[in-house]
Amino acid sequence: MTESRFEETPPRPEPNPRSQGPGSRPDGAPAREPVFNAPWQAVAVVVLIVGGYALQTLFPSDAVLGAYAFSPANLAPGRWETLITSIFLHGSWSHAMMNGAFALAFSAPLARLFGAKLEGALLFFSFYVLTGVLANLGYAALNLGGHGLVVGASGAVSGLMGAASRLMSDPRRPGPMFSKSVLGMGGGWVVINGLIAIFGGGFLPGSGSAGVAWEAHIAGFIAGVLLIGPFARLTPRAGPRD
Repeated sequence: MTESRFEETPPRPEPNPRSQGPGSRPDGAPAREPVFNAPWQAVAVVVLIVGGYALQTLFPSDAVLGAYAFSPANLAPGRWETLITSIFLHGSWSHAMMNGAFALAFSAPLARLFGAKLEGALLFFSFYVLTGVLANLGYAALNLGGHGLVVGASGAVSGLMGAASRLMSDPRRPGPMFSKSVLGMGGGWVVINGLIAIFGGGFLPGSGSAGVAWEAHIAGFIAGVLLIGPFARLTPRAGPRD
């Protein structure tokens, strides 16, 4: 006669509802975060930069730059439209790719602040273009009457960087203009562009042998720091600190 042994199966523990949060599944296991969750406006900026350069390469370079690049000398005959068109031109694939990568990094906080609806998107792209225009004007102010051609989204991207520096402490509203994050990022950006002014931009990825409009970078950053407050007042999602 054989002897059988029966073991009682221990009861399964009930899920602890207090361990379930917005990042958990119903069984209590942590939910998987998406690998890529950048706001669509941030992705659109990258498409504008990289796709715009892809379109640019389909046409003769000299003709495109002569018609749409910006130079301070363009302001005298009234070619003000080049303040905008030059933002969407680039000098090389590496130039466009570098600006696209920085734009993706620094545009996300601003896009989330404004929101994904039409009103927020209009604010976001208006901010992007306006800071790019002010960056070009900053370059012109320090190079009056100059004939050097300026292309690229670097000034506008610097504006996104300036805005992002005020959103680091609280992504729901801009922080103080002289916070540690603003002074830290701004100081680092001034140092980098100071080195560009002294030694040239050959050490920067994507610059190649072309000159770098460091003046536009600094002007764009300052414009971003200053304008994020007024722009934030236009969105119902957040407001700037007093």
